[in-house]
Amino acid sequence: MTATRIDGKAFAAALRERVGSHALDFASKAGRKPGLAVVLVGEDPASQVYVRSKGKATVAANMESFEHLLPAETTQTDLVALVEKLNADPSVDGILVQLPLPGHLDEKAVIAAINPDKDVDGITPTNAGRLVLGMDAHISCTPLGCLLMLREIYDDLSGLDAVVVGRSILFGKPMAQLLLAENCTVTMAHSRTRNLPDLLRRADIVVAAVGVPNLIRGEWLKRGAVILDGGINRLEPAPGASKGRLVGDVAFDEAVGHVRAITPVPGGVGATTIAVLLRNTLVAAHRNAGLAVPEGI
Repeated sequence: MTATRIDGKAFAAALRERVGSHALDFASKAGRKPGLAVVLVGEDPASQVYVRSKGKATVAANMESFEHLLPAETTQTDLVALVEKLNADPSVDGILVQLPLPGHLDEKAVIAAINPDKDVDGITPTNAGRLVLGMDAHISCTPLGCLLMLREIYDDLSGLDAVVVGRSILFGKPMAQLLLAENCTVTMAHSRTRNLPDLLRRADIVVAAVGVPNLIRGEWLKRGAVILDGGINRLEPAPGASKGRLVGDVAFDEAVGHVRAITPVPGGVGATTIAVLLRNTLVAAHRNAGLAVPEGI
């Protein structure tokens, strides 16, 4: 058996295309484009690149992009005031505050200031609670992307045995809730779980999000399982190389021989995140405008 590689880039491109088409339809009905505001505090190079990518993708999806680039010395009061201003702005449907924030700022207080109905990154306590209660919620982009990919592989997830390796607030915990809502039998594991190989050998679905390179060995995985690897880990560079290669939490070369399907790193789970962010913004725009959310996104 040779695993199918799940192409996150192709999935993301198709999703962005659908979102862009629905965004045009929204604009014709609402008289404005869906709007996404991104707030960046400081000059972290990786965050700057990510924010630029989001801005370009937003415009390409027929949405308005509002970028707020603030100096590193921005105060807590000023940052919360900006968030509250965006909450009140009817042209803004989604608000994303790029994390991490500089150390003098209280991330939890800033996140709590975001209107949950505009929290398209799914990080406010309200949306986390809505997810647990089975209510309509904005869901963290990476786990939602995983679920959407799983729905393209399985007609029905009911009764499947799923193991989520990782317990982060943005990935592992919401991923487990999403799989429970699909009627999977879900086990949450992490880097300190005892007998992890035994848990994985019975899993139909494995979602890895623990941040340990090549933690999960191929021989631990059930034949025919589907593996979504959300780990992005950079190895030490080889002699003469400027930087090490990226690998996931799953030993990819070992796994491809006997699982049904697996996401590569890079080009898998991580490639879907911005597309799902745009999808969440489109959903927020429809809800904020009192319009029915289109099917198929």
